[in-house]
Amino acid sequence: MSASSSPTVAGAAGRWVVSVKDLVRSPGSMRTLEEQWPAPEALSTPLIGIPAGSAVDVDLRLESVHEGILVTGEAHADLVGECSRCLDPIQDGITVDLQELFLASAPEGGSDEERLVVHETVDLEPVVRDAVVTALPFQPVCRPGCQGLCSECGIRLEDAPDDHVHEQLDPRWAALAELTKTSESGTAGPEMKTSSDETEER
Repeated sequence: MSASSSPTVAGAAGRWVVSVKDLVRSPGSMRTLEEQWPAPEALSTPLIGIPAGSAVDVDLRLESVHEGILVTGEAHADLVGECSRCLDPIQDGITVDLQELFLASAPEGGSDEERLVVHETVDLEPVVRDAVVTALPFQPVCRPGCQGLCSECGIRLEDAPDDHVHEQLDPRWAALAELTKTSESGTAGPEMKTSSDETEER
């Protein structure tokens, strides 16, 4: 992906782990959280994403419920990448909705995908990661009408003349065309001798 010009935020470690000490065991209590945190690694697909360390704005509501801590809100960040058709750089923005229930304790027979309150904290990084990665386009384009590049010569199709074409030779005739070219250039191999020629030589 292309280098980012997005603002960066120092000190990524621990930023996404939020204390909920004031909320646990107090069903009905809540608080809001508006912060700007550094993007963790791997918030991307192969062609576009949020550069690690760049700013992610979060606007969250943390609410204590009977089962644990319910987190809702949204996250916004700048995207950088390249067009899947013409490879031009892309700069865009993304906003994703967040909603996750962090259970106060692991239920019997629960799955590994369930998120838990751990030591009176909730880790929001995997929540944001899942929301962002699933929202990113796998084949981003710089604009909907991008025509991409010519597969033969690599020129931008939007810049190519109307008569821009490449001769497509049927592979079945390729060998014959090569033989014809060789014959016309006078570089054909030596002629084969016939049996009568060999007799005359004797």
